Amino acid sequence: MATDSKTAALGHAEQNADSTDRATSIAAAVLQLRILATSDLHANILAWDYHANKICPSRGLARTATLIAAARSEQPNSLLFDNGDFLNGSALGDHIAHIGQGAANTARLHPMIAAMNHLRYDAATLGNHEFSHGLGALTRSLRDAAFPVVASNLRLTAQGAAEISVRSLLLTRDLIDDAGHIQRLRIAVVGFLPPQTTIWEQRHLHGQAEVDDIVQTAHDLIPQLRAAGADLVIALSHSGIGGDQSDPFAENVSLALAAVAGLDVIVAGHTHTIFPTPGGDDLAGKPAVMPGFFGSHLGVIDLTLQKLADATTGWRVADFRTQTRPIAARDAASGHPVALVADDPALVALVAQDHDDLRAWSDHPIGTTPIALHSFFALLTASPALDLIAEAQLQALMQGLADTPKSEFAMLSAVAPFKAGGRGGPENYTAIPAGRLVRRNASDLYVHPNSLVALCLPGHAVLRWLERSVSLFHQITPGAQDADLINPDFPSYDFDVIYGLTYRVDLTQPARFDRRGTEVAPRACRIVDACYRGAPIAPDQSFVLATNSYRCAGGSGFAEMRPDQVIFKSFQSNQSLVEAFLQSDGQLPKPAAPHWGFVPQPGTTVLFDCDPRAIDALPDVPHLRLDPLHRRPDGFHRFRLHL
Repeated sequence: MATDSKTAALGHAEQNADSTDRATSIAAAVLQLRILATSDLHANILAWDYHANKICPSRGLARTATLIAAARSEQPNSLLFDNGDFLNGSALGDHIAHIGQGAANTARLHPMIAAMNHLRYDAATLGNHEFSHGLGALTRSLRDAAFPVVASNLRLTAQGAAEISVRSLLLTRDLIDDAGHIQRLRIAVVGFLPPQTTIWEQRHLHGQAEVDDIVQTAHDLIPQLRAAGADLVIALSHSGIGGDQSDPFAENVSLALAAVAGLDVIVAGHTHTIFPTPGGDDLAGKPAVMPGFFGSHLGVIDLTLQKLADATTGWRVADFRTQTRPIAARDAASGHPVALVADDPALVALVAQDHDDLRAWSDHPIGTTPIALHSFFALLTASPALDLIAEAQLQALMQGLADTPKSEFAMLSAVAPFKAGGRGGPENYTAIPAGRLVRRNASDLYVHPNSLVALCLPGHAVLRWLERSVSLFHQITPGAQDADLINPDFPSYDFDVIYGLTYRVDLTQPARFDRRGTEVAPRACRIVDACYRGAPIAPDQSFVLATNSYRCAGGSGFAEMRPDQVIFKSFQSNQSLVEAFLQSDGQLPKPAAPHWGFVPQPGTTVLFDCDPRAIDALPDVPHLRLDPLHRRPDGFHRFRLHL
C-alpha cells in the first residue's frame, strides 16, 4: 500500500502536496468538485461471467473505466474512490487467492490492484469480503497498491500484525476554481466496514482484529479531522442505508452516519443497491451515492464549494447533484442486458493473462452429470443442485467423524441457494446443463470460500434453524390471489434447506424472524410435520448438522453457537469438497426427492419471479403447479404458483 506521508497523531496520509505557496483565500471563491465512486466490485474486472463462461454486459470495471474517463474529461477537478469489497467475492478473486498460496506466486500483482492503479484511484476503503482469504492474502494484495487504503473502525489486535490501512486520510489537492485561480483543498477521507465482519470472517479474524461501531467512530474522529484543517470530509461507508439506524454495531447505518456533524459527503454500499432513487438524492441532507455492484454503475457527486472572504471559515457545500451512470441497460424486447459503453482497452490488456489463466483452469474436467443442475426453483422445492452440495458435505463429515462416538448420531446437512435471483438480477442463477462438468461448475454451485463445520444440536434448535430460514416468505392469507411470495429483504443465501429431514411450511403463519435474525413473532410456527426417517423430531433428539463457517460464526443471525457445539471443522473450502465429490467414482447427481414443500392452501395463488430459462425447466418440477405469466421490465419472468 503506497502513501506519501503519515501524521502520527491521527494516522493521516497526505499526498501530492506542492511546496510552492499558493493563494488560499479569494473573496467568495467558488469551486466545482466531482466525486467519482465504485463499490462492491468483487474483482469483476472484465465483462465476463466465469461461471457461465460468457460475456456479461452488466458487469466489469473495464466498462466502468470508460465512464470514469468520460466523467473526468467533463470535470478535471475529480477524485476517484472505491467503497470496499473490491478484491474478493468472485471466481477471479478466489482463483488469485488460491494460486497466491504457493511460494512461486507471492510476488504476483493482484489483477484488481493492477486495474485500480491503472485507473489512478485516490483512495479506497475495505469491505467485509476483503478478509475472505485471511489477513495474509489481504496484506500481500495491498502491498502494491498505488493508492491509500483507509479503514477508520478497524483495529488490528494481533501482535506483529502488518499494517494494511490507515485510520483516516488527509488528501491535499490543488484545484482550479470558477475564476481560474488555484485553490488548495485539504480533503479528509474516512472509511468504515460492517462491525459484523469479525463474525462473518471469524475463522480468519478471531484474535486478529476488532471492528468498532461505525457511527460512534465517526463522532469521535471527524472533529479531530476538522481541527487538523480538513476543508471537506468524505465518508466511504461500506454499509447500507436501511435497517435500525440507532442500534449499536448495526450493519447498515449510512443514513445515521450521514447525520454526523462535520461530514460533508457519503458513499454507501455493501447491499448491492442503487442510490439516488426517484425519492431523493441525499441522506440527512448530505450528498450521497450508492453505485450498485460488480461495476454496474459509476457514482457521481458534483459539489459546488464556496469559500467566504474570511479564510477561517473554510469551504462549504453550497450546492450538489448526485447520479449513478450505468454501464448497461435492459433491452425492452428481449429483457437481456445491453452494453451502453465499451471496455477500456488498456485495462483489458492489463489483465488479459489472468483472464486467460482462469478460463483455462476453470475448463478442467471433473466429472459428468446426467441431469441439469440449476437453482431456478430452489426457493420452492428440493433442488438437485442443493442436493449435490448437501451430499458432498455429508460425505466429508462422515469421513471426518469416522471411528468417533459422534458418527452414530443422526446426520443432517444444511445448504442454501447462493444464486437465486434477487438483487443479482435474472442472470443470477446456477444453470449447468447435463453432460460434462468442469471446475467452474463446482464454483458455480458453491460461490463463497466457506469451509465445512459440523454442530451437535438438539431437535428444538434444528427446528428453530428452519424457522429462521422460512422467514424469507411472506405470510399468505388463505384464498389470496397472486400475493407476493418472497420477501425481497431476505437474500437467498439465508434460505437454508436441511437435507435428511422431511417437513412442510405453513405460510398462513407469520414469519418468526426478521431479516437480521431477530425474533419478532416468538409463537409463530411455520415448520410442521418435521420428521427424521419418518418419525417426528423430538425436542431433545441429538443431531449432527453439517453447515459452513459463515453460519457457525453467527452469519445472518441463525443461532448463537457455543464452542462445545462445534464437533468438526474442515480445512478445505466447500468448493473443493464439491469438486472432490464430483470427481469421486460413482457419484453422479440425481433428481432430488421433494422432501419439503408448502402446506396446501386450495384456491390460493402466489407470484414468483425467476430466470426466463425456468420455463424450459418446468418438467423438472412436475409436482409444482406453476403457470408462466409474462416477462417483467427488469428481465425476470413472472410465474403463478398454486398453493
